[in-house]
Amino acid sequence: MWVSRELGADTVIAAAKLLDGGAVQENWRLDVAVNGEMATWVMRTDADQRLSLSLDREAEFAVIAAVAKTGVPVAKPILRCADASVIGRPFLIQTWSDGQAQARQITRDADLAEFGPGLARELGRTLAMIHAIRPPQPDLAMLPFAVMQPARTEANRLKTALTTASQARPALDYALAWLDTHAPATQQPTLVHGDYRTGNYMVRDHKLMAILDWELSHWGDPHEDIGWFCARCWRFGNDATDQEAGGIAPRRAFYDGYNEAAQVKIDEAAIPYWEIMAAAKWAVLAVLQGDRFLTGGENSIELALTGLMAPEMEFDCLEAIANFKPSRAR
Repeated sequence: MWVSRELGADTVIAAAKLLDGGAVQENWRLDVAVNGEMATWVMRTDADQRLSLSLDREAEFAVIAAVAKTGVPVAKPILRCADASVIGRPFLIQTWSDGQAQARQITRDADLAEFGPGLARELGRTLAMIHAIRPPQPDLAMLPFAVMQPARTEANRLKTALTTASQARPALDYALAWLDTHAPATQQPTLVHGDYRTGNYMVRDHKLMAILDWELSHWGDPHEDIGWFCARCWRFGNDATDQEAGGIAPRRAFYDGYNEAAQVKIDEAAIPYWEIMAAAKWAVLAVLQGDRFLTGGENSIELALTGLMAPEMEFDCLEAIANFKPSRAR
């Protein structure tokens, strides 16, 4: 057995269960016996169709291993396999992290007003730890390094991904062109999680347990993650000013936590640009996910509904662009 050989231990997989969520990747719970001792793991593997913006499992494993060394809370990486012949596609294995990750469960918790600000502050501190990882990093040599400024690189990466869409998206084309021409400069690129939001972290007893889903990681502007976390599309309906940070707390709690631990403090005037980028990026991802249903042959109601979200994100982009006030030079 491949796992036994790689671990050098007698390993038996007692049960495997496909978990909910994970629209970009498939997540499986594995109950295993290692030398007679029971353990629970998570196996992450590609869905039927891989998104062009997503890392492969080998690269994602390398990112997780790199951030784990810095003390960022993650599910411990155990094994990676690039050989598709083992189970039919590449995969990685991590330890199981207990708790709640469902965004709407977290943002609708009756005690949110009590624990939300503290959780947001901790998430800010944790994000600053991630952003302390800067290129070059030999263990992360597989991550492309932007030749253009990171904002332009990200806008053009999204433009390229959108060229595969089954239908024209003129509003989204306009938003991406605007993002390209209004791109701010970046003093120092850092490791960017790429999907740092409510729904991609695990909490237990209202405390942060692990940061999840690293498949969109890349070198970029740290404000990209901050704008993504605070963007309207990731508040899950909690649009009040006291819940703008991930739908759980005021921005100030998240910003203060970040600034407490960051090597470079947040340029708050830059965040509106990155919230527009967040809406555009989610729109592109929604279009590509919807196409997996429309043209890719995946019979999934989740993918079909995700594709219908793109117009809302396009409207958010256009409204924010109309109200945009340029930040000071950075």
